[in-house]
Amino acid sequence: MKANGTRVYLAAPLFSQAERVRNKSLRDAISRFANVYLPQEDGGLILDLVRDGMSVEEAKAKVFQLDIDAIAACDVLVIVLDGRTVDEGAAFELGYAFATGKICVGLKTDPRMLLPIGDNPMIEVALRKIFHDEGELVSWIASYDAGVRAS
Repeated sequence: MKANGTRVYLAAPLFSQAERVRNKSLRDAISRFANVYLPQEDGGLILDLVRDGMSVEEAKAKVFQLDIDAIAACDVLVIVLDGRTVDEGAAFELGYAFATGKICVGLKTDPRMLLPIGDNPMIEVALRKIFHDEGELVSWIASYDAGVRAS
C-alpha cells in the first residue's frame, strides 16, 4: 500500500481464477482514487507460498499477519458480498475491521441471499452502506477520498 491517500482493504473470495480476476478489476477501478490492499497479491496465496517452499503453518501465519496488519492500516474495508453466502475469510476480515472501528462498506451485485429478509445481520449491520453497482462504490470512494484530503 502507498503511504498517501485513502487506504482501502478489499475483502473478497479469492480461490477461483474468476474471483481473482474480478478482484483485480475492482482493485483497478478503486485504485484511481485510493490505495488498495488486495490480499491475493499483497498478502499472498497460501498455495503459492507452500509451492515456493514455505511450510503450511508458516504460510498460514504469514498470510494471516499480513492481512491483519493491512486491516489495521486501512481507512475503509470493502467486502464483496456476492454469492448465496459471504466468503468466510472475508466475513472474518469484516468483523475484525468493524471491531477496530474501521469504516466498512459492501458491494453486492448478486440478488441471491441467505435469508428471505436479507443476508446475515452480523454482516449487514456491520456495514455503513451496501452498494449494488461497482460504479456507485467507486464514486463513493472517490468522494470519501476527497473528504479525507480536504480535512
